[in-house]
Amino acid sequence: MIKYTRLFITFLLAICILEARSQSTATTSSPYSRYGIGDFDSQLFPQNIGMGGIATATNTIGGFNAINIVNPAAYGNINFTVIDAGFYSNSLTLSQSGFGSEKTSNTRLSHIAFAFPITRHSALGLGLVPYTELGYNYVQSSPNGFGTSSPTDTNTVKYSYTGEGSLSKAYIGYGFGIGKHLTIGANASYIFGNLKEDQSTEIPTLSNFLNSRIEQDNHIGGFNFDYGTQYTFDFSATKHLVFGYSASVGNKINVQNSFIVSQYYFDTNGNENVPTDSLINRQNTKSKIQLPWINHYGISYQKEAAFESGASYLIGVDYTTANWSNLSIGGVNAGLQNSRTINIGGQITPNPNALSNHLLVMSYQLGFIYEDTYLNINNTDIKKQAVTLGLGIPLPHDRASSAFYKVNISTEIGQRGTIANGLVKENYVNFHLSFTLNDRWFQRYKFD
Repeated sequence: MIKYTRLFITFLLAICILEARSQSTATTSSPYSRYGIGDFDSQLFPQNIGMGGIATATNTIGGFNAINIVNPAAYGNINFTVIDAGFYSNSLTLSQSGFGSEKTSNTRLSHIAFAFPITRHSALGLGLVPYTELGYNYVQSSPNGFGTSSPTDTNTVKYSYTGEGSLSKAYIGYGFGIGKHLTIGANASYIFGNLKEDQSTEIPTLSNFLNSRIEQDNHIGGFNFDYGTQYTFDFSATKHLVFGYSASVGNKINVQNSFIVSQYYFDTNGNENVPTDSLINRQNTKSKIQLPWINHYGISYQKEAAFESGASYLIGVDYTTANWSNLSIGGVNAGLQNSRTINIGGQITPNPNALSNHLLVMSYQLGFIYEDTYLNINNTDIKKQAVTLGLGIPLPHDRASSAFYKVNISTEIGQRGTIANGLVKENYVNFHLSFTLNDRWFQRYKFD
């Protein structure tokens, strides 16, 4: 077990270093992240992502204690110390009618999370996860920039849009059981980060044209809360039906904004000169961001394996609604619409107790996602569809030890948007990898 412990500590250090290095860089390359406060992250871990993102009514997954921050009521089922940390990688292909396609990729820390049992039916959880991601860079051009019909007006106006940054969510939560069937939990979280966006209007071919740029820099920080409940019906010692509900409260968080409008020239060689003037320069203006209220509803059925043999499996469905139409930044509505998401999925472990065949103790996952997103652009609703695959690989361990290790791998293959009405279609592959530890800490042992 020492070699796995060293490996796990090395893994934690590596992702912490990666997180520190990536704080100021874009972690997505989607033009759709331009809207609102960036692309919203589901805050799911690979073991849930592989099952289509079901989480509201899940707790223990395949015999392993799992951290589930989407529904903090799940903490009430944790009876081991759990550490979960991982990476995320994305491959994205952008397509637009008449412009071909472009490929990008990004890698970042996925999450780092801890949970500790406090009593037999309660546990404390804390960690750091992504909340939103902002990252885009695209250009639109308009010929005959001066708006004349003269054949000698061949100047092209270039409109450039760039954005980068991210918001993170640091949380601490507690979940506990009431009786044998009901668990309740809540998270308190601090959402923080920077979002920077620039817009430029230029005619680079004219050295005497006064170009303009708008620069916005938002420093964001504030508290938010999640709560949830799960109720379990036990058909037998190994068969359980779970109903779950959780919500993220639509709080207001603080934003400190810098807003600059400047003008500048290009020299005869096409190089940008320093700004000649700042038409507007507002620094450290304080306001609020109104977050959406998000509701999760879920149901799952789980069959655990018998002591000696037999398969274990879990299937479930989640339905999520979010009132993104209420999102406002500095008192200005962001112009989004309400979203809804359906997640369907499950996993099967052929024989968790098999000793001689490692393929039988691995967990195999499959799932589907359909989402009516919060975006409506050019009178077109932006939709998302995806299929997910996952694999849970338990690592060999000493039978006399209380420590269990598991590698979780999941892949989400999907599509967002359309090429109709001048829009962009995204085909993406998201890859998630995490390492999970279950162990008994802070426990006294008695010896005869």
